[in-house]
Formats: sequence, C-alpha cells, structure tokens
Amino acid sequence: MARGNRVAGIVASALLFGAVSGGTMVGVNVLADQHRSEIVASVNELTGQEQKESTSPIQKTVAKDKDDTSSAKTTASGEESVSKIAKDAMSSVVSITNTIKYQQNGFSLYGQGQTQEAAASGSGVIIGENDNELLIVTNKHVVEDSTSLSVQFVDGKSYDAKIKGTDSDVDLAVIAVPLDSISADTKKSITTATFGDSDALSVGDQVVAIGNALGYGQSVTTGIISAKDRDIQTENGSETGLLQTDAAINPGNSGGALLNMQGELIGINVAKYSDTTVEGMGYSIPAKKVQEIVETLSKRDTREKVKDDERGYIGIQGKTVDSSIAEAYNMPQGIYVYKILKGDGIDNSALQEKDIITKFDGQGVRSLEDLVSLISGYKAGEKVEVTVKRLSAKGQYEEKTVEVTLGKNSTDNN
Repeated sequence: MARGNRVAGIVASALLFGAVSGGTMVGVNVLADQHRSEIVASVNELTGQEQKESTSPIQKTVAKDKDDTSSAKTTASGEESVSKIAKDAMSSVVSITNTIKYQQNGFSLYGQGQTQEAAASGSGVIIGENDNELLIVTNKHVVEDSTSLSVQFVDGKSYDAKIKGTDSDVDLAVIAVPLDSISADTKKSITTATFGDSDALSVGDQVVAIGNALGYGQSVTTGIISAKDRDIQTENGSETGLLQTDAAINPGNSGGALLNMQGELIGINVAKYSDTTVEGMGYSIPAKKVQEIVETLSKRDTREKVKDDERGYIGIQGKTVDSSIAEAYNMPQGIYVYKILKGDGIDNSALQEKDIITKFDGQGVRSLEDLVSLISGYKAGEKVEVTVKRLSAKGQYEEKTVEVTLGKNSTDNN
C-alpha cells in the first residue's frame, strides 16, 4: 500500500462514521478454492425501472435572498469571515436521521436474537432540485441499511426522504425529498450550495466545516487544508484522492460541508483518523469528484424496495473481494463471480465466472451486501447494465459493461 507521499498511513483504526447510534491468476484460484469450503451468499437479484431522460439532473436551484445587513466583514481579497460563511451556509446543510434494523445477539426476556431498531445521525448538503424533488448529497454509509430516512432543515422542520442513488466507490449518495411535501416556510428558509473549485485549493488555505456533530445539530469548526490527494484505508475499504484538513470532523459530520473562505462547497466530509495519539486529521471528498458522481446519481429514478414476490434476481453466487484480498492478489475490489445460476426469466449469459462485478446499473458496489441492497429496488424482467472487471489472456483485468435481464428466484438458485 506504500504510495509515497500520496498515501496516508491509516489502518483499521480509521473510521467512516455516518452513524452515531442510541489479480492475478493466483488470486482467482484462491477465491475459486475458497467457495468449496465457505458458506457464501447467493446473490440472485434484479433490475430497475427505465430511467427518464433529462438534460440535467438539477434543473432548478433553491434560492433565497441573502441578508446583506450582516455585521460580518468581507476582506479585501474577497474572503468572508467564518461567522458570515456559517450564517450563509447553514441554510444549505441538513441533518439526516437514518433508522436501521439490527439483530441483537444473545438472550432477552423476549427470546433469542431479537430484531431491534436504532437511529443513526449524519449530515447532507442541498445541491438543487428537479421537477418533483429536492436533491441532497451525503455519504453512502450515512444512509445504508436504511428502513426509513428523515431530513431536518435549518428551520428545524423534518421531512421523509428516499435514496435516489448510491456509489460505494466514492462513498456518496443522493437522497430526495418530494417538493410537494415541503412547506412554503421551509422552502423560504433553505438554499442550494454553490460548488467551488477544489483543484484550486492550496495546502494552508483556510476552510470551514459544518455538520451534525454527534447528532446534536449543526455545528461549525474551522481549520486549514493540511494535504491534498490523500489515500486512506478504513474498515470499509480504501478511499482515494481526498482532501486532508485539521478542521474538527466528528461522528455525525459525515456528509456535511467543507467550505472555502468564499463560502463555496469544496468537499463533502467523509472520515477522520481515530486514535488517542492523533489530533486534527479529517478527510473530505473533493467537490470536483462529488459533482461528477452527483451528475449521474441525480438523473436516476428514486426507487422503493420491491416486494419479495416481485423482486428480480441476477443469478450468481459470489464472494466479496475486500481491500485486503484485493491488495494481496492484485485484484479489483467488488464481487467475485464463481458460479452462474439459472432461473425463471434470468438472462445472465453475458456474465462469466471469475468476473468481478464493480457496478450495478451505474452504481459502484464493493460487496455482496452493496449488491443485494441495490437489487432490492428492482423487479423481475428489468434489464440492467452490469460493469465487471474481466481477466484477459494477458493476465490483466479489463473493464466491460454487459446487459443482464433479471428474473425470478428459484430453489435452484439457493
């Protein structure tokens, strides 16, 4: 993992923390052998509704009059004070509550292994709207495993939200709140964030971070850009090309805003180094990368989970290639396909055994859990594009995108 100055030496103690809860042929052969002795999940999943064509995912922006009577000062260089940046930006930052279900281990008065619900907190940034929805960017890990989502705006009002699209490769998600559910008063109180040029940042530039720290509500911290283009290793995989800052970023800040001194969004906060001997090492996804991903995710249809009897299946058995396996055997991260299955209506003939699935319907996936979660919103009969890394005759992985028709599950697929 040594990559010179670009690599931040962060191991398992580094955290992704949206939740604050109450390659060779050697590698291929190893994985192929492992499935004979392991219990591996069958990933037999489905496709999605056809996406509506749109020239732009963000057709309109939310706007309100700025309060020009603020006593905060602007410097001759065009930089604003931290207090003015915070005052203007608060209206574009939201708090996110994600309700998740989990299996409680052990015994209780009500039996063994009871299913419990817990609320987790994170942050998000308003990036615009389409004809029907207000669009908010956050981290993928903030909204994963969700049974319900709610968003609280600057006026304190909360509204239900749905996941519009996710990308595990960059840990980003876009969620949507129906415009017709938002009151006129709330609409007047919120604004859309303005993207800045993250490439133009220099080490030492001052920045401001805003987010729902510890789930207590929006708070503001400030610091500088400590480094650019950092790669870090976390418990959920590797994150690359990040901005490093010493602005305090705490649990619940994930998905929140990193702003320059013009009040422009130059990053989405994603992770921190967690160690008792370390202070001031937080990380953000640069705005340039965020914009690229959001442009794609915002065009997607917002999906609900499909009933079990309607759900589509892709018809594979696979194994997660996590960061440790990927590094050890020089393989891409994703889902290793070791068996192709058949089923009612499934057409997965374009897939091959030993493929590594990296995207499903344009959304990055890194694990079986990612794939299962995405497929839960697709019905049998839908056609979907699946991106794979396929080992060539030269022993190198090449990216290919194939089409799969999702079918129904059968007992043969389990």
